[in-house]
Amino acid sequence: MTSSVSSISRLGSTAFEKVWGSPLTEPWYRNPQHLKIGEVWFAASPAVPLLVKILFTSERLSVQVHPDDEYGRKHENSRGKTEMWHILRAEPEARIATGLLEPVTRDELKAACLCGDVVGMLDWVPVQKGDTFFIPAGTIHAIGGGVTLCEVQELSDVTYRLYDYGRPRELHLERGLEVSLLSPRDARAGSDEVLVECEHFLTTRLDVRGTVESKARPKNSLYIALEGEGRIAGLDFAPGDGFEVAAGARPFEIESPGAAFLVTSER
Repeated sequence: MTSSVSSISRLGSTAFEKVWGSPLTEPWYRNPQHLKIGEVWFAASPAVPLLVKILFTSERLSVQVHPDDEYGRKHENSRGKTEMWHILRAEPEARIATGLLEPVTRDELKAACLCGDVVGMLDWVPVQKGDTFFIPAGTIHAIGGGVTLCEVQELSDVTYRLYDYGRPRELHLERGLEVSLLSPRDARAGSDEVLVECEHFLTTRLDVRGTVESKARPKNSLYIALEGEGRIAGLDFAPGDGFEVAAGARPFEIESPGAAFLVTSER
């Protein structure tokens, strides 16, 4: 698959206010009005069937689950949604939930969602900067308050809310229960370089000290600046900037006294 973008192009982005969002979005998003920004989406070309976001939370998000590709195509005319999270900042005691503490039946899970007990059935784990979590489709999950993270996901907006703390938003119990995995799973992922490699995407972390040469992947890839300032292929960057590199582009230089990028592409 090829792209109409030049060898490297700056990505546009769109911010969304959320009830659970945070005004503490610096340095990744300038927010002089102190709006409660929940998500910043990066706009890639059609050659990249992925969506990369930065999330900012001040409250817990809903307990939710996403379908896999087969279920998504059959019931939603959409891809499914497997995703990953790379933690950029976390307040003390900040936690995320990835899966269940103990196996349950579907009837037990339904009853817990209806009364709110599902929150206590989740595996809430403390997080800190640099942690990475892999969330395959079907994994029940939630993000707590006080977290900033970079998310990579399949290009899909299908979310089934199982519980939302009484907020006046629609729940999707029937389909959510159908796709939910009913056993615990270890979601921690990542190494010094490869964060997640799965059937849908390959995501790595690139640390820059001085000048490094980066080589294009076989498919269009996204470079998201997580920290530091400098120049990438001659373009200035700062935290929160994103770039798309065309498949097979010539190697290019990244220059910074100290920076880090999340790099992702379709598998």
